[in-house]
Amino acid sequence: MLWLLPAIAIAARLERGNGPEPSTLDAHRCQEVACGNVLRDLYEGLVTEDARGRLVPGMAAHWTVSGDGRTWTFVLRDGLRWSDGRVLDAHQVVASFRRAFAPATAAPFAELFFDTLAGARAVQAGEAPASALGVSSPDARTVVFRLERAAALDALLTLPIAFPVDVGGVARHGAQHTRPGALVSNGAYRLVAWTPQANLELARNPRFHAARTVEIERVRFHVTEDASAELQRFAAGDLHITETVPPQPLDRLRARFGSRLRIAPYLGTFWLGLNVTRPPLRDDACVPGSRAVPCVTRGRALREALSLAVDRDLLTRHVTGLGEAAAYSIVPPGIAGYTPATLPWATWTQGQRVEQARALYRAAGYSRGRPLQIELRYNTSTPHRRLALAVAAMWRQSLGVRVRLRNEEWKVFVGNRRQRVVTQVFRGGWIADVPDARNFLGGFAGDTALNWSGLDDPGVAQRLARADASASSIERNAWLRAAETRVLGSHAVIPLYAYTSKHLVAPQVRGFEANALDRHASRWLRLDGAR
Repeated sequence: MLWLLPAIAIAARLERGNGPEPSTLDAHRCQEVACGNVLRDLYEGLVTEDARGRLVPGMAAHWTVSGDGRTWTFVLRDGLRWSDGRVLDAHQVVASFRRAFAPATAAPFAELFFDTLAGARAVQAGEAPASALGVSSPDARTVVFRLERAAALDALLTLPIAFPVDVGGVARHGAQHTRPGALVSNGAYRLVAWTPQANLELARNPRFHAARTVEIERVRFHVTEDASAELQRFAAGDLHITETVPPQPLDRLRARFGSRLRIAPYLGTFWLGLNVTRPPLRDDACVPGSRAVPCVTRGRALREALSLAVDRDLLTRHVTGLGEAAAYSIVPPGIAGYTPATLPWATWTQGQRVEQARALYRAAGYSRGRPLQIELRYNTSTPHRRLALAVAAMWRQSLGVRVRLRNEEWKVFVGNRRQRVVTQVFRGGWIADVPDARNFLGGFAGDTALNWSGLDDPGVAQRLARADASASSIERNAWLRAAETRVLGSHAVIPLYAYTSKHLVAPQVRGFEANALDRHASRWLRLDGAR
């Protein structure tokens, strides 16, 4: 099926690999990189980011913050318009925020605002009316936010959940409001075509307030789940930018692609999640522990055994091999003022870890004669398959575990992971939405859409609450580190490596700048000559 608008003359078109099919183009429901990349071209929030990832004015011309840091006032630019030409004012921005936090929207990233935006938690839970949300518009050009505590609201406002969705269009078209011809946006581009499982095409939005600075007329985002096939398309000249690079020796890639290979630090951690709500990984009977911890549950012993048995250094040297660093924490390095917690055996040799893994595996009731049989689920991707095969081999060699590998198309995988019904071990991880340790930890507190492991530990929520109530950044980071230590101690996740961003970028693409969040809006790029 092809959704299409009438063709427009093409001055230049940027061809971008984008990974899996976006799960949605509803900005308030987006929860992954694939939709975020497209949405950042289609929409603009009150605050946005430049090519280097620095915060700059978006819809807002300027803003002020009260002395106590809890009231933020944004003044909109003159003459803002939707892509269909209608006026975009502050009242519509407020209506969009209320829609984002409505219980029916079920926005997965709403919880990132729970400790910050007044009323956010209660409104999404259905415990308070939409008017209780701490966002108001005293006039058509002013948006005011009331916060629970002093916080960096400007960074949060760059997220898709903070983009202005046309509430009237949602009412008219329902779930179809994200289709070409129905989707009304306010960013540098507008949606003109969407061929499911193939590509999405965007055209420059002449009503964007900075349209004259947008040099590329069209952008096509390609579905590229297979990283090896994506590389081949780049080599053949079909793509200007790849979403990633398949695992292979770095020296070989550099020899082949030279300066076209772009590798940079990236605020993200890859981990395997363990479903602690169902056997065999659920906490149940107590088994002998150590002198310090008299007993641990069989589920926890098994989870820690699986974590210990993974040789992270081998993975990053021979399986990923593109500058990734072995991870023993949930939060990656690189966040200002924060020192990540770490697993207590991070400094052991792999031989010592395997010895301890075997002892815990036996304590949990398993052996080579009675092996654990478990399923490892991941979304379809060459890198994910290679990693899953490597982990399965490590578990089998060290412990005798028998692993069934199951790959799924992205949307199916996301749904299964969220429901926690069929998952046992699953591909997880987190890419920073904002450079804040809490962004990596909030999903492990409470029964939320982002708590894929189902960890139910009041101690994590209590420590996060103490962090939220802290009077200083030093105190806040100390409580966040305590929360991270608690999550690591549950072994509900197996950290594997800290990400690097890795792309192939054609020589004619200008303006592509490395940044810690790996965001590259097309409005900042240009092409030297049309294809």
